[in-house]
Amino acid sequence: MCRIGAIKSKEFIHPSAALHLMLPQQEGHDNSGFAMVMQDLGGVFLKHKDKPLLSLACTQTGARLVEEYMETNNFVQLAEWIPRGVKNTKLDIEAMPYYIFRNYDYPEHYNDASQEAKETLLLDTRLALRALLEKDDQGYVYSFWPDALTLKEIGDPRDIATYFKLWDDNGALMAKNIVTQCRQNTNYDIVRYAAHPFFMQGYTLCANGENTFYTKNKEYQKTLHRGYIGFESDSQNFLYTLHYVLHELQWPIKYYKHVITPLPFSDIAKRSDRAELTAIRQSLGHMEINGPNTIIAMLPNGNMMTCCDSKKLRPVVVGRDENMVAISSEVCGLNAILPHRNQEIDIYPNEREVVVINEALEVERWKQ
Repeated sequence: MCRIGAIKSKEFIHPSAALHLMLPQQEGHDNSGFAMVMQDLGGVFLKHKDKPLLSLACTQTGARLVEEYMETNNFVQLAEWIPRGVKNTKLDIEAMPYYIFRNYDYPEHYNDASQEAKETLLLDTRLALRALLEKDDQGYVYSFWPDALTLKEIGDPRDIATYFKLWDDNGALMAKNIVTQCRQNTNYDIVRYAAHPFFMQGYTLCANGENTFYTKNKEYQKTLHRGYIGFESDSQNFLYTLHYVLHELQWPIKYYKHVITPLPFSDIAKRSDRAELTAIRQSLGHMEINGPNTIIAMLPNGNMMTCCDSKKLRPVVVGRDENMVAISSEVCGLNAILPHRNQEIDIYPNEREVVVINEALEVERWKQ
């Protein structure tokens, strides 16, 4: 069983809301994991929303390596949240010794740098820290970006929430946007990097399904960008394609769907934009996906989106009330977090549709 979801709220909410979205009922826990990305942060990070936030899990040696690297490269620490795990041996969690969420100021010589230069610096720093920690298996770096926090762990999702005290709403950890997934009862071991969602330069994405074009996608994407690395999950293909289409090519969001699930040539021939769509199929064919997938993503501007592939075998649903919009891969998730919503206005996207939720919580639907 694998549930994914996203919550977008007018007000700061606690991650326990996302946990209820993911865990409407108790399930098994063998080979399970939980991960979330929170953006538009409140709590302890509210005063530093414009400063990059580093998210990592590591050993004591790994923590020292990170501190030395950041100091050597002139990053100045501003604030941090270090969760103190619940010491309960009965919890099913493969805990790391340290979890560090730390705000830094940019190096002084970046004060007048462009936004593009700062984005490049943060990407290169994250990649360098990942390589540094992977060298001797000393930890994992998940994200380094302003106003974004990433937490990943292996074990029973409920036990993970207990370990990090995510059920306790003490006001320290809050956000307006949360994307999360728990993966339960898989038939293979989950590694921490493979836990959904994935993050890159403000883009967050998780997927529910299987991509049989994974190898083709991976080999092509590795040639496109130095940040397209890892590939611990076939769903990372979807994140890298989203980043490539919107960030690198700077195309509108509607073209993401045309890249990952292009229309048949017979349908393209009937359209006024057939030249553009044909060129996409011919030039980016190696980014096409295949499988019963649901994709849920968050963009740097705070918008959320969801779409399915052309098989539409996953019942993704969007629901709302006056203060919140939630996306879930199953309606039971919405029933857990929004039990009193008007279910008559729930949206079940079809296989050729994209749903976008903007900052005003307005829901936009686009037909491919």
